[in-house]
This record gives sequence, structure tokens and C-alpha cells, in this order.
Amino acid sequence: MALGRKGARRIVVDGTAYRWRLRRRPTYAQSLAWTPCTFAVEHADAAGSTLVVTTDQPHPGNGLGREADPVLPSAVARAIEVALREGWMPTEPGPPFHLDGSEGFTPSP
Repeated sequence: MALGRKGARRIVVDGTAYRWRLRRRPTYAQSLAWTPCTFAVEHADAAGSTLVVTTDQPHPGNGLGREADPVLPSAVARAIEVALREGWMPTEPGPPFHLDGSEGFTPSP
């Protein structure tokens, strides 16, 4: 799974460039705040495994108006650092690497 360049933001962590992207429009479950916001990260210059990060916040574009903190570059950088420590190999081909930070998320009824 590769991220499209359109809409992807560049971030440099420990001297390595990555691209990250948050879906502009939430999925159906995210729009109802049933599932938390997710974003994806990949190495900027080499094809490889994609990092998929699940946050503990609803998607900022949820249709219920639930308050949500924006996904900041500092949070993306922290997620990349944690994933690298946990074994994510961004330049090696393979399945997406999932980082679950959804503890504390309360879905809407």
C-alpha cells in the first residue's frame, strides 16, 4: 500500500524523510465516531512497508461534532520513533505495520 503524493506531508525524523497522510474525509465508522482517527506514514524515497497509526482521538471531520485534537507533526514524529523501536522497517517490503495508540478512545453510541 503506497501513499499518494497528493495530500501527503513531508516530515524528517532523525535525518530520514518520510511522508504522512491523514484521510481528508473520514470513513463511515469514523464519521460516526465509532472508530478512532488513523494516519499512514511511509519512507519518502524508498518503497517499503507502510506504517498505519491508530490514534485515541475521533477523526477531526466526524459528523457528530465530537471534539478532536488535530494530528500534529510532533505526534507523527513520536509515532515514527516508537514504530522504529518496535521493529518497523520502512524500506523493507512487507505488510503494513500497525501501531495502536487507541487506548482511551470512547466510541460514540
